[in-house]
Amino acid sequence: MDGTTSKDISVCFTGHRKIGDCDIAEKLDVVIERCISKGYRRFLAGGAVGFDSLAAKRVIEAKKKHPDTELWLILPCRDQTKLWTKLVDINDYRNIKDAADGIVYIQDFYDDECMMKRNAYMIDSSSICVAYFSGRRGGTANTVRYAEKKGVAVVNLFTRQRRDDE
Repeated sequence: MDGTTSKDISVCFTGHRKIGDCDIAEKLDVVIERCISKGYRRFLAGGAVGFDSLAAKRVIEAKKKHPDTELWLILPCRDQTKLWTKLVDINDYRNIKDAADGIVYIQDFYDDECMMKRNAYMIDSSSICVAYFSGRRGGTANTVRYAEKKGVAVVNLFTRQRRDDE
């Protein structure tokens, strides 16, 4: 045994629900490929709308080329989509769940802490955190700070978008 733990080969994702970067899928592909080339094989996504879902879909795509790559969903609760209103988001979620290699539910039902618990679980289980973090306060900010506190490398894919009037 070489002493490698699952944390040593795991990468997690955290990011905002709204994505303003039209190149983010390509950036994710580059980072995922780079991680795979360095021996990372397990990717953890939180199942939220936005960056989480996009990252999970890009890992699913990478699995076609690298079948030994795993996508694990770390879901805050079993009823995560209960209040979702967009059918397209719910269908994406179901498709991602169907393609996942494993699912961990942090708890059965939603409460005010389940998202934070999910984020901490992903950071505690990874050695790299790929983020889409604009600097705004919120769950992504808390997750990035927690990763930094725990010594988990953070790769932030956010780039400020130039407005036409600049």
